[in-house]
Amino acid sequence: MSVPLIETKHLKKYFPHKLGFVHAVDDVSLTINAGETLGVVGESGCGKSTLGRAILRLHEPTDGDVLFNGQSILGISGKEFRNYQMNMQMIFQDPYSSLNPRMSVNQLIADPLKVCKTVRGGAAIEEKVRATMELCGLPERYNDSYPHEMDGGRRQRVGLARALVLDPKFIVCDEPVSALDVSIQAQILNLLMDLQERNNLSYMFVTHDLCVVRHISNDIMVMYMGQVVEYAPKYEIFEHPAHPYTKALLSAIPTVDLASRNRETQVLKGEVSNPINPAPGCRFAPRCPYATQKCKEPQNLVEVGPKHFVACHECN
Repeated sequence: MSVPLIETKHLKKYFPHKLGFVHAVDDVSLTINAGETLGVVGESGCGKSTLGRAILRLHEPTDGDVLFNGQSILGISGKEFRNYQMNMQMIFQDPYSSLNPRMSVNQLIADPLKVCKTVRGGAAIEEKVRATMELCGLPERYNDSYPHEMDGGRRQRVGLARALVLDPKFIVCDEPVSALDVSIQAQILNLLMDLQERNNLSYMFVTHDLCVVRHISNDIMVMYMGQVVEYAPKYEIFEHPAHPYTKALLSAIPTVDLASRNRETQVLKGEVSNPINPAPGCRFAPRCPYATQKCKEPQNLVEVGPKHFVACHECN
């Protein structure tokens, strides 16, 4: 049996607060195989982006473990960790604020090569930058352009080129198309999928757009208040959603299908749970129409179908 490229085991990330700790990521276990995409969905503030940053150690995890090709990357530092960093990159959500406005496109893409010293010599660096720009659909005329001189789509291509220039095996895509027009979204998504097929890349694709995640993902993980509530292959999530929160998310997807015009939209009511020192039990219970006393007990992911896991007493 092949080893997953990326694996987390009971990963946690808590942020200190004057009243206790904010449980941003709480006991998340996942696997991503080489050449595959895991879509991570949920409403704003559910911990999607924090999870991606914790996997890359941009936020040091509070507890748990992160494995790359079966090897733990927590507790290591220096040159050894730098080797892992080169294989694990990130495309940030905002294609403007994530780029240094004082650096040209050439400098932005060349910077990781100079920091990691994977390519030496000015001519070799220039050739690598040129090849990466071409791969990402950036014409050479943008070589000396600055971020403020480009539109959102081209800025996002620069962010993608900066991530790809080190030839990584895994990329966290933090809502890379959320700030773009629909036509530009399609270009970036198709580019990501083409690059994945060409270079056997693995993605963790963070988004709140279920239409996008259906297009690009192999598996989908649904998060709520820092926890995983459902985890399954994408066809299972869309054809047989089990958790009430997943069903509510799917019911909110806009559709132009006339046959679905009478489809009922599930409007969530109630207060969002406090993420500071949350009580044991289901954090979705205050907004769940099916909540019972059992929901006050700890919820564990249980397999309800082939590779389909749900954390809900009522679904098990």
